[in-house]
This record gives sequence, C-alpha cells and structure tokens, in this order.
Amino acid sequence: PLTHSIEEARIMAQLAKEKQLKTQMGNQGTANSNLRLSAAFIKSGIIGAIKEVHVWTNRPVWPQSFGLKVKEPPTPDHVHWNEWIGPAKFRPYSPDYHDFKWRGFWDFGTGALGDMSCHTLNMPYMALNLRNPTSVEAKTDPHDKNCYPGSSEIEYMFPELDGRPALKMTWYDGGKKPLKLIADCPKQKRGNRDVVYSSGSLLIGEKGKFFSPGDYGGEVGATGIVVDGEFTNQLRIKDKPEYTKSQGHFKELTDAIRGEGNPVSNFADYSGGLTETTLLGNLAVWTGKKVEWDAENMKATNIDDETVEKLIRHEYHNGYTIRS
Repeated sequence: PLTHSIEEARIMAQLAKEKQLKTQMGNQGTANSNLRLSAAFIKSGIIGAIKEVHVWTNRPVWPQSFGLKVKEPPTPDHVHWNEWIGPAKFRPYSPDYHDFKWRGFWDFGTGALGDMSCHTLNMPYMALNLRNPTSVEAKTDPHDKNCYPGSSEIEYMFPELDGRPALKMTWYDGGKKPLKLIADCPKQKRGNRDVVYSSGSLLIGEKGKFFSPGDYGGEVGATGIVVDGEFTNQLRIKDKPEYTKSQGHFKELTDAIRGEGNPVSNFADYSGGLTETTLLGNLAVWTGKKVEWDAENMKATNIDDETVEKLIRHEYHNGYTIRS
C-alpha cells in the first residue's frame, strides 16, 4: 500500500497535513466515477445501515506459502542489490524476490492484503470511513514468518463513527470468497459458464446488499443492489445521489499542484488511514491471535510481543533510519 509499516503511514499523513503538501496515493479507482457513485449510494442509505462488509481478491498471484525455498545465484551485474535491499535485513540476491515476487515476503512486502486492499477495499472505505478498527483477527494457512500464508480470512471490527453504526469487515485472499453471500450477485461469463468475480466487495445492509465487482469499483454493468434476490444495476436507479465526478486520477493531482483543490486519495485525509487499516490485518496474520487495537497510541493492547511492535514500528537495517 502507501507504506510498509503502520508508523510510516501515520508519519506520512501527518507530514502531508503539517506541510500542506499535495499528495495522492496510486489507488486509481478513487478517481473512478462509478466507484464514487457507489459510495454515494451507500451513504444515501439505499440499503439501510450497513452491518457487514466482505472484500475478496484473486491475490496472491506470486509464490507465497509455508517453507518456500528460494534460489540464491550470483547477483546479475545490472542489479544493484544493496540499494534494492535498502532498510530490510540483508539477505543474498534471489530472483525469487527481485523484481516481482518480493510481495510474498514479510521483509519486503505486505502479502495479498497489502498488495490489493488499497484498491479492492477502496469503495467501502470511501462509503463508510473504515479506519481505526478496535480489533482484528485472522484465520490463515500455516506460515513461517518468512513468507505470508497461501490464504487468509481476516475479520475487522469497527466501532461507531460519525453516525455510522459499528460493523464487521471480512477480507478474503488465496481463493477464499463469501460464496453463499454473493450467490445472487452478477457473474462473469467464461465461455458458456457463469463464474463468480475473482475480486470485489459486498456490503450487507438492513434492506439489501450492494455489490461492487473487480478491484477498482468501476465495472458499471455489474455494480448495484440486490433486494429479495433481485439485482438492479445502479445506473438504472432513477434517484441518484449527488457526488463529485473526477477528471481522472492524473488530472486530479496536476490540478492540485496548480492550486486547484486536492486529490481525494491524499495522504492526510484519506490514504494514510486506508493504509493503516490494511496493515493492521497483517498484525493478526503474524500473531495468529485476535489483536485489540489502540489507534491513537498505535498499540496492540492485549499482546506483549516484541515482534509485533516491529511490524508497527520497523527496525531499520544497513544504516537506514526513519525521520520526519
């Protein structure tokens, strides 16, 4: 996501605010008008108060599992390995890290959750301000704290916030999906077969469900509400809520640099909090326990474990430090 640790995300958001910087995270769906309309529908109460959120992804699409063995050939001349390692604990070069598969290793990446949550969770986050959960708990395949597990199911509990009721959010990766809940949602065509979307989000409200397929909340024809088993495309709903259309991800930033507004996915108000929410899930993956979270103090209140603290506030190697 935006950063590798929770502390880094907090510092970047604070600095952006203090110095009035024009910033933008690369979760491009934030500037997608269909995603913004979806969030506006949820805020309008079209399916009532939200009780549950479910988000799933097709990641990982790289090797990631217990006891993964890596090759360690000589470093190619074109690879500057010391610079690539940066502040991570030093280890020999391997093509199993560089230049893509690093995502599956704790020292370098943030697993399937960190890779895609900033995209696939984005619409529910915009609609419901899903920041500062009070607890996170994970069920995963075995992992060795070198690689992330092959699959995870991570449950977040969010307290009431600014009139939005308390709710539960569940993240799924490694092939897991809430299949029973999405049974009456639109399917993708694959030949003559209907198949469940490989990624998306589903919000369960008091009056029905809202389905947003894909990673970026932008598939217009398959986005909408399900009430009593009947799906309605959101474009066919006559009374649409007001929302701010985007001129595009890149133009939002260039306009901001010229003094015209601020990108929605700026660090201070939006993407710093999204990153913190994302990375909290990996605390639960690491410990295998329920994590009670104190957001104000960035502390897992029920776990006295030095290794968990190092996930929140990294230990930097090879002469690197963090400063603001």
